[in-house]
Amino acid sequence: MSKKIAIIGGGNLGSAIAEGLINSGFINPNELLITKRNISTLDSLREKGVLISNNNLEAAAFADYIILAVKPFQIKDVLTLMLPNLDAKKHVLVSVITGVWVKDIEEVIGNKFPIFRAMPNTAIAIQESMTCISDSNASKEQKEFVGNVFDKLGKSVFIEEKLMDAATVLAASGTAFAMRYIRANIQAGIEIGFSAANATLIAAQTVKGAAELLQKRGSHPEQEIDKVTTPKGCTIAGLNEMEHQGFSSSLIRGIVASYKKILSGM
Repeated sequence: MSKKIAIIGGGNLGSAIAEGLINSGFINPNELLITKRNISTLDSLREKGVLISNNNLEAAAFADYIILAVKPFQIKDVLTLMLPNLDAKKHVLVSVITGVWVKDIEEVIGNKFPIFRAMPNTAIAIQESMTCISDSNASKEQKEFVGNVFDKLGKSVFIEEKLMDAATVLAASGTAFAMRYIRANIQAGIEIGFSAANATLIAAQTVKGAAELLQKRGSHPEQEIDKVTTPKGCTIAGLNEMEHQGFSSSLIRGIVASYKKILSGM
C-alpha cells in the first residue's frame, strides 16, 4: 500500500524534497501534496501533477507522512493548527527544521507520535544530500520508508539525536568547508597556468572522484593517498608542505570550533 506525503512548507528545502521525490519516481505526483501561503510560486510542481495547497489542516488529513519544512519560529503555530487532524495511529512526522528537537514537537502534539528528525544539506537541490536522521517511537517499516525517502535525495544515515548538532557541522557546514578547499584549489590552478574555467572543472571533478573512490570501494583515505604518492614525488612534497602549514589540524580545529559555537547557543 502506497503512502501519501505532505510537505508543510514550500520554500527552497520543501520544494527541493518534492522535486527529488518526483524526479526519482519514488512517489506518484498525486500522492504528494505541498503547502505554502503563496502557492503561485509552486506552479512548476503543479505542472508535474503534485497537489498544491495553502491549507495545512487539509494537508494533515491527506497524508500518512508529514514532512515539516517551515521556519523554526513557525513550528509551534503550524503544529497547533494541524493538531485537530493529527492521529498518532496514522501519522508519521518528519522534521527537517534546523534546531527543532523531537521534544519541541512533542510539547505541542504529545509523545505518542512516530517522529523523525532529519538534517539534509544544500546538495539536496541536486539529489546529492548527505542526510542524518534520528527517530522516536518509530517502527522498522517507518524507519525504512523515511530512510528510502532521503536515499532518493542523496545518501542517509541514522544517528542518535544527541549527535544532530555534530551532524550539522560535519554534513551541513561541511559543504562550506569543502567549497573553501575547492576554491583554494582553483586559485592555485590559475597560478600554475590554467584558465579559471578549466581550473574549476579540474578541481571540482577531482574532489568528486576522490569522494566516489571512498564510497564505492569502501577504502580508507590513506589507502587512496598511497596510490598517488611515489618516493621523492611531487604529491608527497605537496602533502608534506600542507601538513607543515597545519592543513589537517586547521581543518579539525575549524570543525570543532563550529561545533562549540552550536553548543554555546550561537
